[in-house]
Amino acid sequence: MPRSVLKPDRIRKIQGSFAFVEHRFLRDGFFESLEKTELNLYFFLVLVGDRTGQSWYAYDRICAMLRLTVEEYIEARNNLVRKDLIAFDGHVFQVLSLPQTPVRAARPLLKTREDMERGDPATIQQSIEDAFGIHRGR
Repeated sequence: MPRSVLKPDRIRKIQGSFAFVEHRFLRDGFFESLEKTELNLYFFLVLVGDRTGQSWYAYDRICAMLRLTVEEYIEARNNLVRKDLIAFDGHVFQVLSLPQTPVRAARPLLKTREDMERGDPATIQQSIEDAFGIHRGR
């Protein structure tokens, strides 16, 4: 099937930026292995990185630009480090070449009420029903 460019006058060109994401990121399952905040932080770091993948943005600026709480930022950053996608020395980030395979997070056991409210579909549904005064079959 022949492919034609939809808008030939708008073909992207690399102009002074080093930002790129390997197709393997999608094809090999890295994309789907990340949570939303991890994806946002990862792509932000890709966009702002220099030719070695390094960037120097401070956490408060990152949180403001990505609309993250400090807790969300710390969790996403630590998960990206654990998943071997970035390195961080406390001041400098480096987006790393992709590892052989994605690191998939093990699902933690739900132990506390807060864990259940965040990760158990039945508890979440019950909370929603309680909030709206819906009482089915109780």
